[in-house]
Amino acid sequence: MKKIISILVLSIFFISCEEKVNIPLDTGNPKLVIDANILWQKGTNGSTQKIKLTTTTDFYSNVIPTVSGAVVFITDSSNNLFTFIETPNTGEYVCSNFVPVINKQYNLTVQYAGQTYTASNTLLATPTIDSVQQNTVQGFSGNQIQVKFFYQDNGTENNNYLIGVKNSTKAVVEYDALQDEFFQGNQMFGFYTDNKLKTGDQLFFSLEGISLRYYNYMKELLSISGSGGGGGPFSTPPVTLRGNIVNQTDENNFPLGYFHLSEIDTLNYTVQ
Repeated sequence: MKKIISILVLSIFFISCEEKVNIPLDTGNPKLVIDANILWQKGTNGSTQKIKLTTTTDFYSNVIPTVSGAVVFITDSSNNLFTFIETPNTGEYVCSNFVPVINKQYNLTVQYAGQTYTASNTLLATPTIDSVQQNTVQGFSGNQIQVKFFYQDNGTENNNYLIGVKNSTKAVVEYDALQDEFFQGNQMFGFYTDNKLKTGDQLFFSLEGISLRYYNYMKELLSISGSGGGGGPFSTPPVTLRGNIVNQTDENNFPLGYFHLSEIDTLNYTVQ
C-alpha cells in the first residue's frame, strides 16, 4: 500500500510539472519600432529600398502589430527627396527611386499618430567577399565542418562590420559584429560552424560596413536576443534598447529601431 501511495504522489507531481503556466505580466504602452536598414547590394543600383514599421506587443503574443498610415521619407545632403509608400496594410514602406552614394549623409523622417521621428546617418562602404574556405576539424562529437569567408579591410581607417550567416536548415539569420582593431589593413574573415552542418547544406553569407555607434548597438542587441535564437535580433526588440532615432514631438516617447545605411555584399555557398 505504501508503494502504491508513493507512486500515486510521484505521478501527481510529474503531471503538475507539465502544466503550462502563464505568469501575468504588466504591458506598457506600445512603442513604435522603425526598421530602417538601407542596404545597397553590390552590383545593383540600390534604387529599391524598404522601411518597416511595427509596434511592440505583450510578451505572450505571437503576432507583431504592423503600422499603417504613416508618412515616411528620406532626404540626402543634396536635398533630394525619396518618398516611401506603404504596400497596403503591411507596414512595409517602399521607395523605388532611391539613389545611394558612399559617404553621403541621409536624413530619415517618419510621421505617425501626431509624432515626428527623425534620424541622420552616413552610407558606408563595404568590402567585397573574396573567397570561402572550408575545413573539417575534430570536435567533441566527432568531425565538424567549419566555413570561413574572407574580405580585405581598408587600412586607412578604423572599420566595423556586421556579418550574417543564414543556414538553409535553420529559420533565422545568425549575426555577429566585428571590429578591425587587430586586423587593420589585413584580410579578415567571418566564421561559421555547426555540429549538424553537412554536405549539401546551403549557407548565405552577408557583410556590411557599419559605424562604431551601430556596432555598439548591435553588440548589445545580440547579447539581449541570444545567439541566433528567439527569431533573431531583428524581431521586435525585447527591451527598450535605444537606437539613433529621436522623437522630435516628445523626446521621452522614443521609438525602437535604428536608421542604418551601407553597402552589402553577399555570397551563396554549398557545403562540400
